Amino acid sequence: MADNLVSTVDLDQKLSAQTPQEILAYALNEFDNIAISFSGAEDVVLVDMAYKIAPEKVQVFSLDTGRLHAETYRYLEKVRNHYNIDIDVVYPESDAVNKLVHEKGLFSFYQDDHKECCSIRKIGPLRRKLLTVDAWITGQRRDQSPGTRAAIPVIQDDKAFARPGDSLTKFNPLANLSSQEVWDYIRSNDVPYNELHDQGFISIGCEPCTRPTGPGQHEREGRWWWEEATLKECGLHDVNIKK
Repeated sequence: MADNLVSTVDLDQKLSAQTPQEILAYALNEFDNIAISFSGAEDVVLVDMAYKIAPEKVQVFSLDTGRLHAETYRYLEKVRNHYNIDIDVVYPESDAVNKLVHEKGLFSFYQDDHKECCSIRKIGPLRRKLLTVDAWITGQRRDQSPGTRAAIPVIQDDKAFARPGDSLTKFNPLANLSSQEVWDYIRSNDVPYNELHDQGFISIGCEPCTRPTGPGQHEREGRWWWEEATLKECGLHDVNIKK
């Protein structure tokens, strides 16, 4: 395990000096069974880049929590048609959702916190999906959240979602990019984007937990705004706040 850890750290240092396209090319070349996590926000850049590198290997999935904006559902379909790709839409277990809503209603996260709802609607479905792949690719960037994402690596050993006794590799090819660089890419390459971005939304999640941000606000201020700022992770990337 120690040798593997050193190897991952060394590889992260090497890949961190490369472009997102080079990181993606490495990931797609190293793993046949690898999937891109597409949330319906700026990580469409990953889909576009991967499609241009190896269209035959592009495997995309998205989590449908049942609470997304109508605009996000339309956007998922727009991306599917634009790239002529399949998007594996993964849903939560209906019994777990029904139990939560029956016991606590539709908006319990405003009184408690968002973690219970996210665990059912996002983490459970993600875990099921990741049990079927050897590696996954996310759109995390270091500038997205100073409190939780400032030190994310380009490649990491994802022990949280790995199959028992197996390994799962996680790639964050956009880690070194700024929001401005991501949007420069979107505009210069005519990449489709969620229409909510034109309405002041930067970070887009579930409808009850996402709101537009004002001038000078950080993008994560539009997510779970009623909670403490340094804990704004839904659980998909909880390793960012667990030391």
